[in-house]
Amino acid sequence: MGPIPVVVVGVGKIARDQHLPAIAANPRFRLVAAVSRNGTVDGVPNFTGIDDYLARGPAGAIALCTPPDVRLEMALAAVAAGRDLLIEKPPASTLGEIDTIIAAARAAGTVLFATWHSRFAPGVGAARDWVAGRRLTGVEIVWREDVRRWHPGQDWIWRPGGFGVFDPGINALSILTAILPDPVLVRAATMEVPDGAATPIAARLDLAAGDVPVTADFDWRQEGTQTWDIRLTARDGTLRLSEGGARLAIDGRPVEVGAPREYPAIYERFADLIDRRESDADTEPLRIVADAGLKGRQVGAERFEP
Repeated sequence: MGPIPVVVVGVGKIARDQHLPAIAANPRFRLVAAVSRNGTVDGVPNFTGIDDYLARGPAGAIALCTPPDVRLEMALAAVAAGRDLLIEKPPASTLGEIDTIIAAARAAGTVLFATWHSRFAPGVGAARDWVAGRRLTGVEIVWREDVRRWHPGQDWIWRPGGFGVFDPGINALSILTAILPDPVLVRAATMEVPDGAATPIAARLDLAAGDVPVTADFDWRQEGTQTWDIRLTARDGTLRLSEGGARLAIDGRPVEVGAPREYPAIYERFADLIDRRESDADTEPLRIVADAGLKGRQVGAERFEP
């Protein structure tokens, strides 16, 4: 079989930084088109809307890289056209939307891969193995970064459906739900929402996985060194994932886990799913964010200028 034709929909920062290089480096895929209102990709046909692409463009699997609040109609159109579909995280704006997409893909017999790229960080598998069989006593997440560095000039993140600080914070939750055996429940949450914004710039979550307490500190105002840490404590030791899962230490001693290659691994997984005609669409990280919105409280924060 030849390479799988693939189309990138949404040619923004994440597509240029991660998806396009991962596709180019993987011989299992061949980029055949791009769809974007503003961006273009050299060397392939470019379209400004998915309906126009589906009507006139070359057939291919679709990598949907748009902001989450505009994905539902695009995803349903792709599935209705019989296209296999990869969705950038978070997979949709609401649980109802992703459930609708999952049901449509199942009915159409198309492959659906709702990606959580941080689960492919090199330390995550080793952390899962370490947790297995241990009695955890606590988990602490600190996920602080500079929104101006990672989302320059992107106002969609502050609008309803834009997730705010949960856009990066959901990466930590995707790792958490991948390595803990019990469901993660929200006990309380506080979200700081800047004046003029609809989404939080910071959030503090009080969670539990079975009888294990979990705290999460998300903040988008950290300048300088960025912090993406998860610390797990057990009766017989501690494990720390840092740099978003790229580094691992057990009892303070670094453990070699290999080089980061999240998006290449995502496309290897997508090719495998297509080969086996199976889907992978876990919604647990999104469910935790939704529960935080339902059970948490909002407090005001001063206006933030992107």
